[in-house]
Amino acid sequence: MTIVELRQYTLHPGARDTLIELFEREFVTGQEAVGITVGGRFRDLDHPDRFVWLRSFPDMAERARALQAFYYGPVWQAHRDAANATMLDSDDVLLLRGPGFTAPDGAGPVVATICHPLDAAAFADHFEQHLRPELTAGTPPLAVHRTEHAENTFPALPVRTGEDVLVWFTAGDSAPLPDLSTHLKSVPQQLRLAPVPRRSWRSCPEPLAQ
Repeated sequence: MTIVELRQYTLHPGARDTLIELFEREFVTGQEAVGITVGGRFRDLDHPDRFVWLRSFPDMAERARALQAFYYGPVWQAHRDAANATMLDSDDVLLLRGPGFTAPDGAGPVVATICHPLDAAAFADHFEQHLRPELTAGTPPLAVHRTEHAENTFPALPVRTGEDVLVWFTAGDSAPLPDLSTHLKSVPQQLRLAPVPRRSWRSCPEPLAQ
């Protein structure tokens, strides 16, 4: 299990594709170069100005080192103004412990289900004993994550605190969940997501010199 960030960005109207192009061209390899594992990147199907993505780290100490290296390094410094210009809010971040998640190449939509349990340990047990087998019969849960409560080791980037969540991903469009009202503080949130196709920007030919 690794440390995972589930990040939801709210962007200026019409700016999502601009950010995605910049992200895929510069920020994937830029983060990987300092040891960050960049997971799935997604368009939110219900919110045209929302970009959702994941990244992971071996532990919290490595997270601090890698984020320091990236955000004070040349790639972010060169492109941060262009990236920040697309964003209204980038602080909706869940810090989790789990395997991370990347949709397979050519995958259709996926759903991220976010639950806020009344009792985190009890709901985790209920999930494994009852909910996972029930979901497996229809839409098997993939990449299950729970809240990581360690102190934020890179406070320049806020994360959501004071809440427990259990998050999992499923392939395909959203499917009805069983009644979980006795286990949860609120109705589960389901994010319907379209994976951003991975592109090899480095394989694109350089423009010819004039």
